[in-house]
Amino acid sequence: MKLFYKPGACSMAAHILLNETNVSYQLEKVDTAKGTTETGEAYANTNPRGYVPALKLDTGQVLTENVAILHWMSEQLPGLQAGHTDQPLQRFRQLELLSFLSSELHKAFSPYFSGKTFSEEEQATNSAKLQAKLGQFNALLAGGKTYLLGDAFSVVDAYAFVILNWTNFIGVSLTDLPETQAYVSHLAARPSTRKTLQEEGLAA
Repeated sequence: MKLFYKPGACSMAAHILLNETNVSYQLEKVDTAKGTTETGEAYANTNPRGYVPALKLDTGQVLTENVAILHWMSEQLPGLQAGHTDQPLQRFRQLELLSFLSSELHKAFSPYFSGKTFSEEEQATNSAKLQAKLGQFNALLAGGKTYLLGDAFSVVDAYAFVILNWTNFIGVSLTDLPETQAYVSHLAARPSTRKTLQEEGLAA
């Protein structure tokens, strides 16, 4: 399979999972501003909406939208189905968390990467929204959770790491959220995460 990605973007979650499961895959970097891939192809031929990720399956079919790709991976890739068979509700807990991460936490970061110039009032509003969502995420780790869905690393942890790692790019500290700070540090130390950061040119 082939993952179309942009360094540091939400496509990194799928990249981490590919490294986590040690499946065979290819990478193709996308310049979303120019609408081309690193091979010079028009990315619209792969994803007409122009954003990442896109996952080209071995059948030649292309799957788009981050939540759909991550859910597919949780069903199809080895080692990512923890809790699905003996705890049917876990499958929907996963969807619940993916929905929160996508529509709430991810969205709260969007203004910081929009390229727009905001007034002081708008900056304060953006900051307040982000801090509120970070606080909601921190509450998910209550009780000293290592991972969001119990004892095992899952697709939601890969996505959560990518989003929370964006704090490093926008100058937001997690010091006041020690549970979240420890969670990010723990995930950053995983071999699959380190390998992904290196492959995307974000770590030495």
